[in-house]
Amino acid sequence: MTSVEDAVSIAQTGFTPVAAPRAAKPVPRTVVTPRVSATLERRRQWERRYRMRLRTTDAAVILLAAALTAAIQLILGIGLTDVLHAAPLAVLWFLLLGALHTRDAALFQASATEYRAVVHASGLAFGLVAIAAVLLGWESMQLTLLVTLPVGLLALLVSRWIGRRWLMQQRARGRFASRTLVVGNRDDVEYVIRTLHPIGTSGYQVVGATLLDGNARDVEVDGILFPVLGNGRTVDTVATELGADTIIVASRPDGEPDFVKHLSWKLEGTAAELVLSSRLTDVAGPRISFAAVEGLPLIQVQIPTYEGGRHVLKRALDIVVSAVALVPIGLILPLLALLIKIDSPGPVFFRQERVGRDGQRFQMVKLRSMSTDAEQRLAALQAENEGAGLLFKMKDDPRVTRVGRVLRKLSLDELPQFWNVLIGDMSVVGPRPPLPSEVTAYDGTVFRRLYIKPGITGLWQVSGRSDLSWEESVRLDLRYVENWSVVNDLQIMWRTAKVMIQPQGAY
Repeated sequence: MTSVEDAVSIAQTGFTPVAAPRAAKPVPRTVVTPRVSATLERRRQWERRYRMRLRTTDAAVILLAAALTAAIQLILGIGLTDVLHAAPLAVLWFLLLGALHTRDAALFQASATEYRAVVHASGLAFGLVAIAAVLLGWESMQLTLLVTLPVGLLALLVSRWIGRRWLMQQRARGRFASRTLVVGNRDDVEYVIRTLHPIGTSGYQVVGATLLDGNARDVEVDGILFPVLGNGRTVDTVATELGADTIIVASRPDGEPDFVKHLSWKLEGTAAELVLSSRLTDVAGPRISFAAVEGLPLIQVQIPTYEGGRHVLKRALDIVVSAVALVPIGLILPLLALLIKIDSPGPVFFRQERVGRDGQRFQMVKLRSMSTDAEQRLAALQAENEGAGLLFKMKDDPRVTRVGRVLRKLSLDELPQFWNVLIGDMSVVGPRPPLPSEVTAYDGTVFRRLYIKPGITGLWQVSGRSDLSWEESVRLDLRYVENWSVVNDLQIMWRTAKVMIQPQGAY
C-alpha cells in the first residue's frame, strides 16, 4: 500500500521511491478466550445462587447445633471459656463442607453422593477437633462432640434433603434444569430421552436431538416430539441455537475415535458439561469405577457378590430396625386384632409359605385381610386377574374384608413381617417374597431374585407396586439384587414411609 509521503515524492520527482528494508517485527501471539454464552452464564448464575443457599443453611445449622451445646454446658455450670472451645469446631466444620466439595454443582442431581460427602466432611471435622482436644486438654469438648455431632449432622442432612426437594420442584416447573441436546444414533437417543424424562428428578430438560445416522425424522418418546437438528459436524452450532448447556453423547460416529475430544473443544464457552451415556443398564454407581491407562479411559464394573462384610452389615441393620419397629407394632397390634375379629370371623394372623434366599421356604406372617376361604375362591377368580405376569391382583377383590382393604391401603397388614426379619427369614429391604407356584415358573434370569433374602419393602413397592408390569417388577428386583447398599436401603425405607402416607398401587 502506498503511503501519503510516497505519493508526494512521486508527484515531485516522477520516480517511485524504493522502500528501505525493514527488520521483521515479531507477530504478537494472542490467546483467544472463548466467549461465554448467555445460556451458560444463566446456568452459572442459578448454580451460584443455589450454592449460596446451601452455604447459608449450613452455617445456620452449625451455629444452632453449637448454640444448643453451649446452652447445655452453661446449664451444667461449665465455664464460658470452656464453652468457647466449640468455636473452632464450628468454623472447621463449615470450611470442610466447602473444601470437600459438598456444594459442587455436580452433586445437584438425584443421588446419595451429596449426603455421603456431608457425612464425610462432618466426620473429618469432628475427628480433627477431637485430636486437638486431647492434645490441648479440653475436657469440656467431650459434651460438644457427643451432642453437636449427632444433632448437627442430622440437621445438616435434613436441610440438604429439603434443599434437594425444593430444587426438584423448581426443575419440575422447568427452572434450574440443564437444557440438554442428545447426540447419537436414533435408538440410543430414544433410550437416553426416555430415561431422563420427566425432568423433575434428573435435572436434564431435553430440548432437541442430533442424529448421526442421517435420519431427520423427529424423535418421539412417550407421545412427545423432540426436534432433530443438524448432524455430527454441527453439534456445537445446534447447541447454540437451542440454548443447550449440556450435551449428552449417546453414541459416536463410526470411524471417528476423536469425535468426543473435538466436540469438547468446539463447545468451550457455550456449554457447561459434555456427558457420555452408556447402555450399561441397571448397574449402580457403587459397582462402577473409572480408571485411565495410558490416556485410555476405562469403566470398571465390579462383579456382584452375595457374601462378605456388606451382607453382615445388612443383617445387623435388619436386626436393629426390626427390633425397634416391633415395639410400637406390639402396642398397636391389639387394636388391629380387635378390628379384624369384629369385621370377620377367623384368625388374626395369616401364614403363607413363601420362598426365600437360595430357594429355602418359610412361613411369612401377615395380618389377615381376606376371608378365611380366600384360597378356595382363587380358582373362580382367575379369569378376572388384573395382575402382571405370574401375580394375581384385583382392584376390587371380593375376598378382601372391609378392614382388610384399609390395612392393605396403608400396608399395615405387612407389619408382622418384621418378626420374619428378626428371626432371619426376610430382610427389611429386598425383592418381593414369591410364592412357590411363582418360583416353579421362573426362567433362568428371574431366579437371580433368590440370591438374597426377600424384603418387606423394596424398589418394587416404592415404584408403583401392583401398577407395575411383570417385566418392570422383575427388572427392579434384579437391579436391587445386584446393586444394593446400606445407604440405598435407608433411602428405600424413607421412601416407603412416604408411600404408606400417600399410597400408590396398593390394593
